[in-house]
Amino acid sequence: MEITLENADEVYAFYGAHRQPVMRARAAYAYLAARYRPAISYDDGARDQTIEMRRRNVRFVVCANHLSDKDQFVLAATAFRTPLRRLIGHIRVLAKDELFDDAKQRAQIDVMGGIPVFRPKDHQMRAAVAAGRQMIDVCVDRATRYGDSIAVFPEGTCNVTDPSTLLPIASGIGHIAHGIAENVEVALLPIGIAYPDDTRVGARVMMGAPELIDPAATPAAITRRVRTRLQNSVSDARGVLDVA
Repeated sequence: MEITLENADEVYAFYGAHRQPVMRARAAYAYLAARYRPAISYDDGARDQTIEMRRRNVRFVVCANHLSDKDQFVLAATAFRTPLRRLIGHIRVLAKDELFDDAKQRAQIDVMGGIPVFRPKDHQMRAAVAAGRQMIDVCVDRATRYGDSIAVFPEGTCNVTDPSTLLPIASGIGHIAHGIAENVEVALLPIGIAYPDDTRVGARVMMGAPELIDPAATPAAITRRVRTRLQNSVSDARGVLDVA
């Protein structure tokens, strides 16, 4: 199966039913944790609250800022070194479709829980928006029916201008979180990333406290809340970086 916009129906039917090989996923996350070695800090109560919600089977919508093509590896390493480790094998990560072009790389991304995203900036607008609705439906279904958590880089593109300030947040994360919240408990979990140098090793990572999403909140309100919470975590991560 080709990962193309023209083939979106088949693509999302596949990823709607796809199962990660849990043991291979854990091994891959462990390898990335050893390679990238993020230094992790927690907002007040964040670690204990994450554990408590995980035990209650609350789903998470994990959001992280996007600074480089290594961010997904740092986020995976962070998951392995935090209470999210227990969820490995049930974390789906949204990734741009071009990362699935190479067969070998696609196999690795599938192990890591990737779901392709056809961004309007890269494709014909109307078709990409329609595919985006399918992607949102897949995320909501996977969280509701299979207990998966969803990880998103909601800026949608690398921030190469000012790493201290988020780019505009795409509304898809609000629609995903809203759809999940209508069915099961789900919490927003912001993770801020700051890099000390160009190696991407030893990133300073700030895990914010998880926040339950009100099912009555609109997607737009949730998107605004994502921006506020994630910006706070980014600022805190950079504060740790400045002190180091």
